[in-house]
Formats: sequence, C-alpha cells, structure tokens
Amino acid sequence: MKSRLDYQYETNTVQIGDFILESGECLSSVEVAYERAGNFRGPAILVCHALTGNHYAVGTKENPGWWSGLIGPGGYIDTKEYQVITFNVLGGCNGTTGPTSTNPKTGRPYQGSFPYLTIRDLVRVQKKALDQLKIQSLHAVAGGSLGGMQVLEWGLLYPTFLNHLVVLAATPELSDYGMAFNRIAIEAIENDPNWNDGYYRQDAELKGLQIARMAGMITYRTPQLFSKRFEREVRDEGSPTLYQIDSYLIYQGKKLRDRFDANSYLRLLHAMNSHDIGRDRGGWQKASRQIQAKVLALGFKGDLLYETLRIAEFTEAVPDGSFFEVDTIFGHDGFLVEFEKWGPLIKRTLEEKRVTEEVG
Repeated sequence: MKSRLDYQYETNTVQIGDFILESGECLSSVEVAYERAGNFRGPAILVCHALTGNHYAVGTKENPGWWSGLIGPGGYIDTKEYQVITFNVLGGCNGTTGPTSTNPKTGRPYQGSFPYLTIRDLVRVQKKALDQLKIQSLHAVAGGSLGGMQVLEWGLLYPTFLNHLVVLAATPELSDYGMAFNRIAIEAIENDPNWNDGYYRQDAELKGLQIARMAGMITYRTPQLFSKRFEREVRDEGSPTLYQIDSYLIYQGKKLRDRFDANSYLRLLHAMNSHDIGRDRGGWQKASRQIQAKVLALGFKGDLLYETLRIAEFTEAVPDGSFFEVDTIFGHDGFLVEFEKWGPLIKRTLEEKRVTEEVG
C-alpha cells in the first residue's frame, strides 16, 4: 500500500467464498481483484468498468488508469476527499474468478466450462467484496457502458446502500441493435478454427476474437470521427490497397487478442445481452420508479449503441434524475475521453448531494 497524507493506494484481492449465480450454478472459492485509491477515511465511490476494462481505473503516476483523467487528487472525483474502489468483474481475466481461473473441483482452468453470467451476478459479487472490505455504504456508483449497466442494477438491488448513481452511455436495457453487434462478435469467436468449444490452447491465435474486436470498434466511435482521423489515407498501395482505417482495425483487433481472454469476452457479451432492469420487475419503466438514489445520466452524441433519447426517457422515469447529452464526435467512447466536457457535471452533482445530506 502506498500512502501520502490523505491519499492511499492499494491493489489486492478478496475472497468471498462460494457464490450461487442467477442460473443456479455455484462457483467455488470466488476471488475478486480490486483497486482502492484516495482518502480511505472518506466516503466510498464504486467505479464499474466496461467490457474489456479492468480494475485499474485510477492507476499510478507511472501507469495511469483508464479513468485517471476523471479521478485523482483535485480531480472531478477528488481522491483527497473520496476513496474510490474498482473491482475486476466476475468472469473477467484480470485477477477475478473467470474462465482463465483454476476450477477448484478439477484443478484445471475453467475455459469453456465457465458458466454464463448476468449483470446482476456481477453486482452481487461486488457487494460481497465490499462487505469483505468493511464498506458499509456508498456515496456513489459510477460507470459507463457495461459499467453503466452495473450502476443501474446497483440502484435496484441495493437501493438503500448508496446515495447516488452516475450512469454514462448506458440504457435501461440493451437494444436489439447492440445485441446484433454482439451476435457478430460471438459468431466470429465461436467459428474460429482454433476455438475448440472454448478449450483452445493458450498459444492459439484466435482471429475470431480479433474480428470481434474490429466489429466492436466500428460501433464505439462515430463516422465523423473516422472520416476526420483517416481521410481515406493509404497505408500500402499494393493490390489490393491497404488504407489507414484497415491498419487501425487490424491493430486494435490484435491488441485485444493479445491481452484479453476469448472466453471472458464471450461471457461478458452474453451478460450484456441479459441486461434489462425490467426483467422480473414489471418492465423498465416500473423498475426505474423504484430507484431511490439521485441519478445523473450522461448520453454521448452519436452513440450508436446507447441512444441518448432512451437514456433521457429513463431519467424522466426515475424519481430524482437529471440527464445531459455531451456534444462529441467520439460517440460511445465519449465516456473515456474529453473529461473537461462532462467531469464538472459529476463533480457538481456529488457535491450537491453531500451539501443536502450535511444540511439535513
């Protein structure tokens, strides 16, 4: 653990024991990896990561985290005031029990035998991990995309445990359009010649995962951004011509293939498909009205996967919600960049809630 006055930093794992999934299957000896940064005496904020993210949201000076532009000493989420906790999700491949973990019952990696998950499974595991860390309440839960799905479930599964929900680039249910792109990714992976029903060799070159990532990258940003960045620039004038956009997608696909597990990718895609806060709750509108926390929801202009109109409709349905559309050409990826555009909204909202509590 690193400590500097009111700032501390640690990464570790917690054991939560056996865990029964929504499907009824039981995972034995579940382990959850986490990052904890900031003022450990201050109110806790839980951050939930997106599809291929990890628990290094804040990171260090040497290795900044994926939300280091938002969170830090004096940042929009000020770690001199708050402690920020991020877990690697169940089913991931960065320290939390997932397909690459050893199955205690067999002594071998789960791989293709790892069970399917729901967003609610991911959140319930995080609650048990927070219990192990002795966190008795949360000032806020924040996250984008898959992380935003988790935020919404937090508000419904544990309505009195938290004060505030910060939902970025996520809707109350995954759209058919989003599921369609997930199906392309699933098909690409499962039809890879080296897939072997998920029991592939660790040194196998899974081009299916590479293609799945390429398909995803097309949805994460806007046509305007691609045009502005690449401008049909030629990379190789061979036959056929290779353009910069081709090179970019190939690079991004290989980059993910080298750092992420294909089974984890599949399990999390299926978990995203399961996302519907209205499931077994009478529909998403009825479920939205049950949320007790103060809600800040941000949509990003040009987001192909999570329409800002639906996010706005959700915030109109919750008892205490506000919605803002961020003007950007980054589309869905807007929640990972241009923090100066929307970070102040989060900072102000968290402070307003705290003032209300202190006055009351």
